[in-house]
Amino acid sequence: MRQKGKIILVTGGSGSGKSSFSENLLKNEKNIFYIATTIVKDEETERKVESHKKRRDKRYKTYEGFENLGEIIKDRKEEAVLLDCVSSLITNYMFKESKDYDFIPLDEVEKIKKDIEDEVINLIKSCKEENKFLVMVTNEVGCSLAPEFKVNRVFRNIIGMVNQVIASLSDEVYLVSCGIPLKLK
Repeated sequence: MRQKGKIILVTGGSGSGKSSFSENLLKNEKNIFYIATTIVKDEETERKVESHKKRRDKRYKTYEGFENLGEIIKDRKEEAVLLDCVSSLITNYMFKESKDYDFIPLDEVEKIKKDIEDEVINLIKSCKEENKFLVMVTNEVGCSLAPEFKVNRVFRNIIGMVNQVIASLSDEVYLVSCGIPLKLK
């Protein structure tokens, strides 16, 4: 059954099974546009990306990037879109320009957060307009102690706010823990 125009957010901790669960949500889709937002910078990340690639079959058409996604999906024939993951998208936005996060002014943090929110909102709007089924994967990072370093606190706050925006625009939201999904919305 096609789920045209439906938006689903999947969140959870690192290694919780979010990506596998998200891919399973798309098991009945014939063609999937996979947006990979992770930029490989080390061997550990490369191995993780390779393990994700091995799980995906020929139905997945992969795009690597994190900007202008709303425009990019407009030219795609695939009816389902999987973005994995919002956390990497945020990291990429935060570090696409050199910034000293120990001394970054709050108004600059707000601008970065707004740019990221606009990016995901435009993707969601485009998927709705194009009648595409969208699944977005993100990390839940707000369940622990406050990070010691300001850059980590800035990231935690941005991802928390962006996740709230995405969740408010989603039809369904799942939290995955220990490989077990819990439907929140």
